[in-house]
Amino acid sequence: MPSQNPFFITTPIYYVNAEPHIGHAYTTIVADVLNRFHRLSGEETFFLTGTDEHGDKIVEAARNLGQSPKTYVDRISAMFRDLWPKLNISYDRFIRTTEVLHKETVSRILTLVKDKGDIYFSEYEGLYCVGCERFYTEKELVDGKCPDHDTKLKVIREANYFFRMSKYQDWLIKHIKEHPDFIRPERYRNEVLSFLSEPLEDLCISRPKSRLTWGITLPFDENFVTYVWFDALINYISGIGYPEGDSFKKFWPVAQHIIAKDILKPHGIYWPCMLKSAGIELYQNLNVHGYWNMSHGKMSKSLGNVVKPLDLVDIYGLDAFRYFLLRDMVFGLDSEFSEQAMVARLNADLANDLGNLVSRSLTMMQKYFEGVLPEPGPMKEEDEELKKSALDVIDEYGRLMGEMGLHKALMAVWEVIGKLNKYIDSMAPWVLAKTDRTRLETVIFHIYETLRIVASLLWPFIPETSEKIQDQLSMKRKGVALSFEDLKAWGREKPAGPVSLAPALFPRIEDRKSEEKKEKNARQKEPDPAKNEKEKALLTEQKAFISYEDFQKMDLRIGTITKAEEIPGSKKLFQLTVDLGEERTVVAGLKGHYDREALTGKQVLLVANLEPVKLMGVESRGMVLAAGDNTGLHLLTPDSETVSGSKVK
Repeated sequence: MPSQNPFFITTPIYYVNAEPHIGHAYTTIVADVLNRFHRLSGEETFFLTGTDEHGDKIVEAARNLGQSPKTYVDRISAMFRDLWPKLNISYDRFIRTTEVLHKETVSRILTLVKDKGDIYFSEYEGLYCVGCERFYTEKELVDGKCPDHDTKLKVIREANYFFRMSKYQDWLIKHIKEHPDFIRPERYRNEVLSFLSEPLEDLCISRPKSRLTWGITLPFDENFVTYVWFDALINYISGIGYPEGDSFKKFWPVAQHIIAKDILKPHGIYWPCMLKSAGIELYQNLNVHGYWNMSHGKMSKSLGNVVKPLDLVDIYGLDAFRYFLLRDMVFGLDSEFSEQAMVARLNADLANDLGNLVSRSLTMMQKYFEGVLPEPGPMKEEDEELKKSALDVIDEYGRLMGEMGLHKALMAVWEVIGKLNKYIDSMAPWVLAKTDRTRLETVIFHIYETLRIVASLLWPFIPETSEKIQDQLSMKRKGVALSFEDLKAWGREKPAGPVSLAPALFPRIEDRKSEEKKEKNARQKEPDPAKNEKEKALLTEQKAFISYEDFQKMDLRIGTITKAEEIPGSKKLFQLTVDLGEERTVVAGLKGHYDREALTGKQVLLVANLEPVKLMGVESRGMVLAAGDNTGLHLLTPDSETVSGSKVK
């Protein structure tokens, strides 16, 4: 388990050129989970979030609405601030870059860096992207366009102030190599080192007021405002009272940043160099997660496919929403969002596994012991095994959380849930109630204690549900009042009173599309001739029957895609590396249906004994299975994570 040190967690401060979406929600929920986890560990924590409110894009967004920048940022910032409590996110400080305290800190840092000789004035001509609010070099462009926005850049020639970032290139490379977990996961550490393998250019840190007035004025030249990234990054120290505040002294040495991969370069390169120049200790870790994509590509405002968090919370419930985000994204990799996937996960994990377990366990305690926890009798091997699993998962959970394996921590808890459900089925308390009362007491006791641990480990992730279960269990302490050491005290703390029953935690649900389809079908009183003809056509497309013996010849297995690569010259094919218990190369026609990065980490169904065939010069040893409709191809995947190489039965 983590040590008893202070813990400081930050989200990026969110740029207020648009309303909050599911990507913002995910980042902030992750930070909330980690903050709660460390509170359970007995640590004093500080959680910082907020909004970034200066720059060209803000002026443009405000102008488009006929508002002043100040009016505009006040409105959007309030959307973020008001959203977080609705997602049960309990931060300690919400900072805005328009605050006087922040502006004063930015001026102080600029003065420090200038006095050190790390800021100079020069004329510069470059390619400028308004969307990124930064200059690009020719080699950074993709087909002559911004790599993030796919737009042509403006040629701007102007005099500005520059930060001697190149001065710190060698130092930063050395620091990253000497501290392997400084940036994690490793793929993003390697990405930053790849950036640094090329000469690092100095950073333009100002904008002339002749072009932009909405920003923090440079303390040494009133004709310029501060570049938005130099301004924004400083929030991490201004928000905790740099330089003399008690919170700064206590929490900054253990700072943990949570960001999405699109802002890796500012956080992984600009920020460390700025801190080094200002003589400030570096943050402890930069933790980088991937994107939430829609089924066939990146989620983006321009495409109009952005998912608003509260829309989903209103339909499916808050903890269901939090659980899906945390369970379905492997931290560091991209993940695919769909309501259908969300509903499937919630029905399987929350309704069937957790909800059913709580309901059946408490019902038996009520029925057989009027809700009072019995004293256990002699333990048998099955009881010892369950107890060991429940206690072992506490340390395993702590280890995984420390490694940013949030989805794995949930999987570990669900493994115990599965074992407890199997224990109940095996012990059959309903039979023991008639045949062996003493044995029944022991079984019910072990069910209660295991459920107590499960409920408490869920608190960082789904706090409302966790506390509901803890209330039903009549636990004397719940939520943050508990600690991991309390959880390990098997049978030591008795419930405050009888257990209680409550409505189902997670009733089974259906996604909106399914409901809409049902309603539409119900309204159709007359058969649709066109539809009938379509169904007939589909029937004629079916292949001839095969024998059961022929079907048995197929070796269907679960594989995990570990790498997806382009095949030169191919418009449709990806070369996939698939973990099948052994490594396989498989060529799949998924280009145009899935982003290459989104495929990494995805589990698929694969025909393992297909005769090898060479496609575009690559030998393919297997076939991934997908379904096709008028929206494209959809990979067939298991409904929960499965061991690679498992045979489909």
